Amino acid sequence: MGSSAPLEDGTIYFGFGSNLWLSQMAMRCPNSEYLGIAKLPGYKWIINDRGYANVVQTLKEADVVWGLVYRLTAADEKRLDANEGVPESYTKEMLSTELWASPMQCKAPFGGADECKVDIDKKPEKRDMLVYIDRRRTTDDYPKKEYIYRMNMGIRDAVKVGVPEGYVEKVMRKFISQEEDKEIEAFAMKQALDFQDE
Repeated sequence: MGSSAPLEDGTIYFGFGSNLWLSQMAMRCPNSEYLGIAKLPGYKWIINDRGYANVVQTLKEADVVWGLVYRLTAADEKRLDANEGVPESYTKEMLSTELWASPMQCKAPFGGADECKVDIDKKPEKRDMLVYIDRRRTTDDYPKKEYIYRMNMGIRDAVKVGVPEGYVEKVMRKFISQEEDKEIEAFAMKQALDFQDE
């Protein structure tokens, strides 16, 4: 079954941090719909000095950030604004991306993800999307312990739906260890549902 709703309905959102985790997005934004993956050119992915993911503009062609794309209702966007700490932690910007739409209509979270995997060898569509960005805190730093758990869940989902493993290894794994502190899992799950800045 193909996607039936046009991309113009709702806000199209580019998630690049823990919102790569499909279950977290389903908890935070229960009406959101996974649409595919996208690439944000001219930016690099970092963990900033707050301990969370950020994108930093570089204008270098080689720098790109991969992420998952969701359609948000107005209520979902309001919930996401609260979870992202708008306007103190992040601000909202519409940025130009390259979108590879999912071949199926997929509501997160979904099973094995094979039916929702995109083919990035196909030509992407240029789209402006909502991106939560922190233009003040742009220095590399270490992630919060609970964030490592949520990022690893997101990385797993992102690779399943088509984000290149090479990108994950080269960019994200510089900051996010594959080893997780199992004792922090309960706190990470609480943060996934209702984020509270530490």
